[in-house]
Amino acid sequence: MSKYIYELPDFPNFYWDSAKILTPLSEVRFLQGRVLGKMQSLGFDIQQESNLLLLEKEIITSSEIEGEIYKPEEVRSSIAKKIGANRDNNQPTNRNIDGFVDLLLDATQNYTTAISEERLFNWHGALFPTGRSGLHSITTAHWRKDEKGPMQVVSGGFGKEKVHFEAPNAILVTDLMNIFLDWLNTASQEDLIIKTAIGHLWFLTIHPFEDGNGRIARAISESMLAKSEDAAMRFYSLSSQILKNKKDYYLLLEQSQKGNLDCTNWLLWFLEILKKAIIQSEVIISAVLQKSAFWKSHEKTILNQRQQKMLGVLWDDFEGNLTTKKWALLSKCSDDTALRDINELILKKILYKEDKGSRSTSYKIMLTQPFQT
Repeated sequence: MSKYIYELPDFPNFYWDSAKILTPLSEVRFLQGRVLGKMQSLGFDIQQESNLLLLEKEIITSSEIEGEIYKPEEVRSSIAKKIGANRDNNQPTNRNIDGFVDLLLDATQNYTTAISEERLFNWHGALFPTGRSGLHSITTAHWRKDEKGPMQVVSGGFGKEKVHFEAPNAILVTDLMNIFLDWLNTASQEDLIIKTAIGHLWFLTIHPFEDGNGRIARAISESMLAKSEDAAMRFYSLSSQILKNKKDYYLLLEQSQKGNLDCTNWLLWFLEILKKAIIQSEVIISAVLQKSAFWKSHEKTILNQRQQKMLGVLWDDFEGNLTTKKWALLSKCSDDTALRDINELILKKILYKEDKGSRSTSYKIMLTQPFQT
């Protein structure tokens, strides 16, 4: 009896209940069209800013799913440098972030280019530029070799390990990937959204690399989604919703690896996550429009360098409440100078004061009307 679906004689002939898929697929397609329509009605600057924010979110959350934590300002700086965006942020980046940015930009901007073995090897090499994953040396820019034993997805501490999945033997990977890539790059009757979901499951079933399979699977999905929209700019992040539903993600993947090739439950879950991602994108686009409207309304307002810097921080990276002490710390100035800067912005109707007592006075940006989604 087969333990995993790749051992079945009819693998990879996935099938599903089309009647159950029809409504959620139609909902996703409708939302997809609505977001793209809205973005096309806006200027290039708004589109580029939204694209940058969603790419940033995709890179941060896709990495976080795998336990890698990146600073937003470093990711933003790396993306801005790659796409030539005019940003004041000159935050230095590291090779791992730059590599993932290169990977995702290639996946999305070159969505019409076939995803070949060579291209996947390039992505993998970019993801691990030092040839190491953490403290361990790994095989990079090539299929895994299983030199240290079978590729397994394991949880639990030493002596209490639980094997959730064991991937196909390394000697089978080249043939399995050739079949997968031929299917992925060949036009077919399947809706590209459905093809994206199946491709995600199929790639992770093969688990062709020693590390980085999850991030590359999600990059393939982003490329396929770009192809489904015939648009290189990304206006929603699949990984951000997968991260919020990480436990279910791994559970559905594990369940889908066992039993038969009916992937209906996986498709339903994937479509629901995609739907949530698109809905959430409208919140992010609203924030971009708020920011644009704010700077437009104050384009003639005279601001000193500290005020310009802090307003940029408030829009992009700030967490918690803004206080005089935080302003002084971030601006590297005295408390008196910070208070003077803040009071000037209050007079100019840029900030307003939230009074919660003398020790906890905080300030917020005075917003314009929000974007109606």
